[in-house]
Amino acid sequence: MAMKILVTEDLVQEGIDSLVERGYEVDLLIDPTVDELVAAIAPYDALIVHPNTHVDAALLDAAENLKIIGRAGVTVDNIDVEAASERGIVVCNAPNSNVISAAEHTMALLLAAARHIPEASASMHAGQWRRGDFMGSELYGKTLAIFGLGRVGGLVAERAAAFGMNLIGHDPYCSPERALHLGVTLYDEVAPVLAQADFITVHLPRTVSTEGMFGPDEFAAMKDGVVLVNAARGGIFNMEALADFVAAGKVAGVAVDSFECEPCTTSPLHEFPGAILTPHLSPMTHEAQRRASAQIAEYVAAGLEGGMVATAVNLSPLPPEAFDIVGPYIHACKMLGAMASQILGRTPKNLKLELAGTLCDADPAPLLAAVLDGGLSYRRLGAFTAASAEAVASQHGIAVTTAAERNAEEYASSVRVVADEVEVAATLFGTEHAPRIISLMGYKIDIAPAACSLVFEYVDAPGRIGTIGTILGEAGANITTMQIGTKPEESCALVYMNVEGAVDEAVLARLREAIDLRNLWKIAL
Repeated sequence: MAMKILVTEDLVQEGIDSLVERGYEVDLLIDPTVDELVAAIAPYDALIVHPNTHVDAALLDAAENLKIIGRAGVTVDNIDVEAASERGIVVCNAPNSNVISAAEHTMALLLAAARHIPEASASMHAGQWRRGDFMGSELYGKTLAIFGLGRVGGLVAERAAAFGMNLIGHDPYCSPERALHLGVTLYDEVAPVLAQADFITVHLPRTVSTEGMFGPDEFAAMKDGVVLVNAARGGIFNMEALADFVAAGKVAGVAVDSFECEPCTTSPLHEFPGAILTPHLSPMTHEAQRRASAQIAEYVAAGLEGGMVATAVNLSPLPPEAFDIVGPYIHACKMLGAMASQILGRTPKNLKLELAGTLCDADPAPLLAAVLDGGLSYRRLGAFTAASAEAVASQHGIAVTTAAERNAEEYASSVRVVADEVEVAATLFGTEHAPRIISLMGYKIDIAPAACSLVFEYVDAPGRIGTIGTILGEAGANITTMQIGTKPEESCALVYMNVEGAVDEAVLARLREAIDLRNLWKIAL
């Protein structure tokens, strides 16, 4: 019987389709009441929720079969993580899904507040022309204080630097190396940051220590005419006190996207026409919603299949600072593990993971776990985490080693897996961090792998590609992309083909007969 997934989030259809294609039974119950959800939850193995769905101990008591809870976004404030952990239920999120959208929205709010754009637009719509009332300020040369230099704060720093802003910040969890890389002067205390900042933006979780972090004393310590932005979590600014300082003119501009209680239709700032208020729009882009849907579907499926859930926030999670560095490579490492195991055709006795370039100082454990997750996908022992990766390898008789190499050649970073005699390496490309294979069996190539690929190794000679294309065409298979790699010291070539259509054993046999092949592998990802 198929496992069942209940979705209370209005997910982009691609995420739902991917779960159905994996064989899961997916039911939608959008915006249920507490009673409706409690009544429905018992038969479900997984639950995907949005921020307005509260998952508490009472609901979990009714969830007799629940194994994993997914939040298609960053925060899990609405989930009782401790209660889930007590019941052995994994809680995961999609922390990288909306970081670009959140950073861009922060910059939009900074610019809108600095140039009074909403007020000016409203006056134009009212048939007015009041240029003199909307004198603004440039960002160039101004000091921006960033509180919280994690994923979003770091992206804001990069974008603000492009505007020529002077960057300072406070984050007790940010390393000096990261701050230096971002060009941010880091302060241990809050007071000197407040005294210098022309603009302040916060990118902090809502915790006991950050709730009400900015109150009357902090506002009083700021420069006259400061502009404040909060596109992170509600409750970090004391809104009543902030309204007083806006009214007094101490705070010249304020833009808020997240509120303590949402939906929010009234607040102390609503009375000020110059206050920019947006209804939690930071994750609301088509791109972010597609990423969130695809990522949470992948992580929930991994949990149900007994694989590694890279973004689990409980049961030995990755620290946020570690995920910032290695997180984008987790999918690539899982892919490399799957490729190596399919080429090798068995469980390796020895497995080596090498991190190169900017990854060389990162903790290899999460990426090693991802390699094992892909390589052992055909023989699950149950879910595991980065902390237990080496123990899982030992259970399978695999001796694992890791290595670091500062020189990633022409790439900023890369990962390389050697499973016995099989070698494969990858890097990431573009803002979507798409994996690309850059080396396979010692052959240098550069290709983004598809769901189905054929890899040929043969003595190079004219007509080989034509013969392959003819056989695949007659079988109704289409070659979508292709790369050829050679070794200067050998006469062999390696051809990596992404294909669409049926390629069964009969087709593979025809290919072997037609060409003097050294190797032919079919890889399914």
